[in-house]
Amino acid sequence: MVLRIAIRAAVLMVSFATLASVAQAFDQSKYPDLHGQWRRAETGTFRFDPAKPWGPGQEAPLTPEYQSIFEANLASQAAGGQGIGVTYTCQSPGMPRVTNGYGPTEFVVTPETTHILVENIYDSRRIFTDGRAFPDHVEPSLLGYSIGQWSDVDGDGRYDELAVETRAFKGPRAYDASGIPLHRDNQTVVKERFFLDKADPAILHDEVTVLDHALTRPWTVLKSYRRQPDRQPQWVEYVCNESNNHVHIGSENYMLSGDGMLMPTKKGQQPPDLSLFAQPAK
Repeated sequence: MVLRIAIRAAVLMVSFATLASVAQAFDQSKYPDLHGQWRRAETGTFRFDPAKPWGPGQEAPLTPEYQSIFEANLASQAAGGQGIGVTYTCQSPGMPRVTNGYGPTEFVVTPETTHILVENIYDSRRIFTDGRAFPDHVEPSLLGYSIGQWSDVDGDGRYDELAVETRAFKGPRAYDASGIPLHRDNQTVVKERFFLDKADPAILHDEVTVLDHALTRPWTVLKSYRRQPDRQPQWVEYVCNESNNHVHIGSENYMLSGDGMLMPTKKGQQPPDLSLFAQPAK
């Protein structure tokens, strides 16, 4: 009994020593100050390129094939459809749309991983900064697999930029709510540079470059996030499924009316297939 207690005590001492060693090795002062709650700096409709208008005004460098897909998507939305993307069913918007900053965001820097936590749909990100390479096989996901590296750009002994590359995607994904499409092959590569504004440390920039076969060239935009002044910000729980009245059946989207009845979302929409239900006698 005494021996077992002694062994447990020794194990605990080793564990605490290891944790202390890791904590001592991680010098937070070498990293940029990213504490607090962040929100996008731009106002107006959520857009992939915040410097340009919504939809066609984004002037996305799409190939002719995907420009046609985009225009058909806009027509579908005008008729009451949801267009490209699955956010209306409360799935993650995926990359690169999650960079649009539509929810309160927190950046958590640890020795091996930088976390971007978003109070919204399932869109919090994990960026590995432990020196790993991309695995030979990664299960595709809407958010992809991200590897980053901190660097000291100005040579002052502190990290001031995080470069990130994300790949291994599945779809469907879009750049924003207008439905600008990404290629169906999901071979997208998204590269980012995070850095604080030199004149105002309350502004964080994210330079996003998308390489995708639906584009005629890489598409680079600059996004900005502003730290909220409240030292103790509120983090309000957001449950997308709560009060969501969208119902996706087959390839069609319907809605629930205020009295709980299934209703169409566009003119002339056919009801869903009821062949699995008992049919009333004629």
